[in-house]
Amino acid sequence: MKIERVTLRHVQMELKAPFTTSFGTFRTKDFLLIEAVDSAGVVGWGESVAFHSPWYNEETLKTNWHMLEDFLIPLVLSKPIEHPDELGQRFAFIRKNKMAKSAIEGAIWDLYAKKIGVPLSKALGGQKKTVEVGVSIGIQQTTSDLLKIIENFVSQEYRRIKVKIKPGWDVDVIREIRRHFPSLPLMADANSAYSLEDIDTLKALDEFDLMMIEQPLSPDDIVDHAKLQALLKTPICLDESIHSLDDARKAIELGSCKIINIKIGRVGGLSESIKIHDFCKMKNIPIWCGGMLESGVGRAHNIAITTLDNFLMPGDTAASSRYWHRDIIQPEVTVQNGLITVPDHPGIGYEVDRRQLEAYSTKSSTLRM
Repeated sequence: MKIERVTLRHVQMELKAPFTTSFGTFRTKDFLLIEAVDSAGVVGWGESVAFHSPWYNEETLKTNWHMLEDFLIPLVLSKPIEHPDELGQRFAFIRKNKMAKSAIEGAIWDLYAKKIGVPLSKALGGQKKTVEVGVSIGIQQTTSDLLKIIENFVSQEYRRIKVKIKPGWDVDVIREIRRHFPSLPLMADANSAYSLEDIDTLKALDEFDLMMIEQPLSPDDIVDHAKLQALLKTPICLDESIHSLDDARKAIELGSCKIINIKIGRVGGLSESIKIHDFCKMKNIPIWCGGMLESGVGRAHNIAITTLDNFLMPGDTAASSRYWHRDIIQPEVTVQNGLITVPDHPGIGYEVDRRQLEAYSTKSSTLRM
């Protein structure tokens, strides 16, 4: 693949409803969309999942724009690419900036799959025809509001419900959910809102037969999570602590978790996601795919990676209509009976709606070889 030009777009989409976690409330989602075009005119699409502010990790939309425009895209344009796996080594001298790297790598993976004429899922080694999906629900004004939202998604047959928790919005809320939905596949996501000083609260969650507690402690920690996991019956799932295969290896060796959430942007791309998947499979650690309020492009990449066989739990890749009045892809991602049908067209399997993309775009920059 000889990449001739890459267009970087700043896109803003309004959420259907505010989405609240322990670290903030989102009403719109700003993100970067990458369009890579090769010498034959084949187009690949990638998405940066960095937020406007550094509350999930140290990256932001602005830092991603800088890294992509000034460093990563010029490296992609500098010489031909035989396979997307090569980009890891090409980018290796640049520390961290995983979400920026993932965005351009995703575009190259899409382009590569189109070049060889296969769906992205097949190019990654996936075999599933459908993937199970759950839904993530933010912190609400009242427990009653939360129960109504859960009831709505249960009626839509989502395979798992994830609720956000934080100190003061945890045990009593989960207890009330369990009272109304005693057999519901349920998990709690803390987004690093707790410390070991909250051990009694976290142990109290053992009562509710949760699938997992996601990232209860510090986002860079694996040591205290090992101490906590030893005291809990409920599996701990690590999210923010896992940025690479090496992080996953260390966490598993320490006993810091029993489940790992893979977010493509957080770990630096699809190639690293495959490595983590393969290692976790060897160690009998189940994994699932987390969400970052992606548009349809990022959502399509999530669907593709989830077709690998050790993605054993429903992911966060809900239907486009869960978040957006109108997505930027055609057709939009839909869910039936808690399942998404994996597209069988080459690449990500969805077409970008350029008219809608232009309506949502605030600025763009095109770099050429």
